[in-house]
Formats: sequence, C-alpha cells, structure tokens
Amino acid sequence: MTKSQAWVKALRLRTLPLSLSGIILGSFIAKFNGHWDWIIFALAMFTTITFQILSNLANDLGDSLKGTDNAERIGPMRSVQSGVISKTEMRNAVIGTAILSFVLAGSLIFVGTKELPMSIVWFYVGLAVACVLAAITYTVGKKAYGYNGFGDIMVFLFFGVVSVMGVYPLFSKTLDWNLLLPAASIGLLSAAVLNLNNMRDRVNDEKSNKRTLVVMMGANLAKMYHTLLVIGALVCHIVFITQQNQPMAFIGLVPFVLLLLHVRQVMATKDPKEFDPELKKVALSTFAVAILTSVGLMIG
Repeated sequence: MTKSQAWVKALRLRTLPLSLSGIILGSFIAKFNGHWDWIIFALAMFTTITFQILSNLANDLGDSLKGTDNAERIGPMRSVQSGVISKTEMRNAVIGTAILSFVLAGSLIFVGTKELPMSIVWFYVGLAVACVLAAITYTVGKKAYGYNGFGDIMVFLFFGVVSVMGVYPLFSKTLDWNLLLPAASIGLLSAAVLNLNNMRDRVNDEKSNKRTLVVMMGANLAKMYHTLLVIGALVCHIVFITQQNQPMAFIGLVPFVLLLLHVRQVMATKDPKEFDPELKKVALSTFAVAILTSVGLMIG
C-alpha cells in the first residue's frame, strides 16, 4: 500500500453518504416548506464532510494508540496500523482537518444566522465546537467515549438530531419540533451502523478494554437491540411522512424493505465476519431513505 493509498483509506470515503443523510433530509424538508439557499446547503454539506473525515482520521489514530487496531481485528486494516502512515503524521492530519472544520463551520454559521439573534449564533458556535470535540474524542484521549459505551447515543445525536434539526433553522430561521421524527429515524439507523461495526469487533474490543454497548450486552442482546433500532427508525419515518400530506414521500419507505431483510440476516448470523458486508447495506439504505424522501417531497 502506497502512502497516497493509505491516506485515501484513512479518509474512509464510504462513510460519507451516511453522514450526509441527515443534512440532506433536513435541508429538503426546509425546501418543501418554502425555505432554500444553495449557499447554505453547499456549506452544510462540506462542513459535514470535514466533520466525518475528522472523525475517521481521529478514529484511526485513537484505536492505534490504544492498541485496538491489531492483528485480531476483523475489519479492514487501518492506515496507522499498517505502518504506512506514522502516528505523528496522522496527528497532524487530525489537527489540520479540525482547523478546516472550524473554518467551514464558521462560514456556514456566518451565512446561515444573519437574521437570527446573537444568542442563536453563539449556540451554533458552541454546536460546532461540540461537533469537532465529539469527532476527536470518540477514540482519542483517556476518557474516549467510544470506549465507555456512549458511542451509540452520540451517533444518534450528531448524525440524527444535530444534522436534521440543526440545519433546518439555517434555512427557515425557525425551529420545528416535528423534525424530531425524521431526525430520530436517521439517528437510529446511524446507530445501527455503529452497532453492526461493534458486533463485528466484539471479541477484539473486549480484549482491548473497549467497552461498547455490544461488549456490555453480549452478542444475543446486541442483535435484539439492532432490531429495535431499525424498527424504531421505520415507525418514526412512517409517522413523519404521514403528517406531511404528501403521498409521493412514501417512496422514502422503500429502503426499509431491504433493512428488514437485513435484520433477518443479522439475527441468523453467527460468524462476526459476516456482519462486515451488512455495514454497507445499512449505510447506503439510510442514504437512500434521505434521498428518496427528499425527492418524494419535491415532486409530489
């Protein structure tokens, strides 16, 4: 593996569709309600991408520092683990990406909060800082929350609630609490992706003292938890779409057919290695839910 290939691998570009799902859905719900700005949408997308890449790089560094990325890990080899990228190089990349994230987030806040009171502006500044800290401290630091069972709730909050409900007011200048439903739907599916990852790595995580919810619950309860995450997302999405009085938006439920089949596969899986291909299914299905729901709202 060359240096450039290692950096591309470290970026983990396949994670980007999942991270963009909440931003896309929240933005097009705003457009459906008569609020739109292409500049805000573009800045929100680029900001989210940098947050996700920051998280990926920090995860590569943090798991390497803690020894979780080792020969027993089932998932693909990480860049620092391979030795092609040094820990110092990755640490510098994390710092550089964090700075870029702040610049993009600041630009988004500047453009999107022009008509909002200063208290809201400072709220978004605090939210941007929280996003950067959450991206880094998932695996980096002595109290990394990903090692103490808080990864799922943080993914739910940042991929779901913060993404959908955070971007909407930048367009509309108002907060709509009804968006808790689609936010919960995206957040629950995002947590399901993390849960799959943790089910795959359960044995090695336990040996490495990485106490994810899966390690705490055990394999069987983790499967039941996974089922509840997907079904909960489906229920939230059905209720939200029903409230919109827009029949075409129901096409956003189509990916849930694949997700329910996926749940059946998960329940039957015994070899942790078989969870790995399921990650892509859930991530892309979540992205499809956001895209198809958005399209349905626009063309109805």
